[in-house]
Amino acid sequence: MANNKKGGSIFTLVVLALLLFGAYRVWGPNTGSFVESEYLYIRTGSDYEAVKRALEDGDFISDMFSFHLLAKARKLPARIRPGKYKIEKGMSNFDIIRLLRNGKQTPVKLVINKLRTKKDLIRILDTNLEPDSITFSQLLQDPSFTSEYGLDTNTVMALILPDTYEFFWNTSASNALKTIGKNYKRFWDTARVRQATALGLTPAKVTIIASIVDEETNKTEDKPKIASVYLNRIKIGMALQADPTVKFAIGDFTIRRITGKMLEVNSPYNTYMHAGIPPGPICTPSFSSIDAVLNAPKTNYLYFCAKEDFSGYSNFASTFEQQIRNARAYQRALNARGIH
Repeated sequence: MANNKKGGSIFTLVVLALLLFGAYRVWGPNTGSFVESEYLYIRTGSDYEAVKRALEDGDFISDMFSFHLLAKARKLPARIRPGKYKIEKGMSNFDIIRLLRNGKQTPVKLVINKLRTKKDLIRILDTNLEPDSITFSQLLQDPSFTSEYGLDTNTVMALILPDTYEFFWNTSASNALKTIGKNYKRFWDTARVRQATALGLTPAKVTIIASIVDEETNKTEDKPKIASVYLNRIKIGMALQADPTVKFAIGDFTIRRITGKMLEVNSPYNTYMHAGIPPGPICTPSFSSIDAVLNAPKTNYLYFCAKEDFSGYSNFASTFEQQIRNARAYQRALNARGIH
C-alpha cells in the first residue's frame, strides 16, 4: 500500500514537472543571443519554411523544436503575414507566434529632409521599404502616375515634401508614393493653388523656383527677397542665371565657386544657357522656401550676391552696376580666403 502511494506521488511529480516544462516552453523566454531587440523581416510571398529559416539564420530563436510545435498548434503556418516585426529579448514562443499571427508590424518612420535627385529618393525608399529600386524607378517614370498630381516625369520630385512619413515595411511602391502624394495634395490646398495661379505659376513651377531659393540660402529672412528676384526675372523674360542650377547640371553639389567653364555645361538645368524655369526641381525645398515664393514681396530687385562678410546673408540690387560692385566685394573676399 505504501509503495502504491509512493509510486503515485512520483508519477504526480513527473506529470507536474512535464507540465511545468511545457508551460516554460510556451511562456518562458526563447529568444536568441541578441542583447535587446532585433527586427525580423518576412518578405511578401514567404511561407512558413521561409519564416523558420529567417528565425534560425537571424538567431531569433534558441529552441526551434518547441517553437515549431507551438506554431503548428496555433496554426501559424497558415497565417504567415509579411512585414517588419520587432523581436524583443526574452519573448516567449507564445509572444512571438502571437505577434506573427496577428501581423503586428513595427511601422517604418521615413524622415525625408532635403533630397536632390530621383536617385536620392529611390535610395531612401529602397533602403527602408520592401519594394526594390527598379519598381520605384519605373513608377516615377510612369506618366499615368505622375499625371494624377498634375506633374510629369521631370517635375515628379515636386511631389516629395520634407516630412516624416509612416509606412508598413511591405507597403507596395504604388501605395508608398500615393501616401506621399496625399501629403502633397494636403499641402497644395485651394489657398496655395490660388496664390500660385496669381503669380502665373503652377504648384510644380512654384516648387522648382523654391528649390533654387532653398539652395541659394538657409537664411529664412532672405528667402522672400531672393524669390522676388527670380519672379522679377521671369516676368521680364530675363534668364534666371542661378548658380545652384549649374551645380545640379554638373552633378556636384560641393562646388563653392562657379567658374566660366562650368557655365558651358550643356544641360536644360543650366539657367545661364537656357532661359526660363528649369524642367524640374533641383532639390526638395523646405516649406519656408515654398511659402517664400508664394508670399514674395513686391521689389525691384533683379540681382543678389552673397555678402562679403560670409554671414550667409545677401546684398540685393536693382541695377547691374550695383550688382557688379556687390559681386566684386564678394570676389575679393573669396580671393582673400583662397576659395576657388
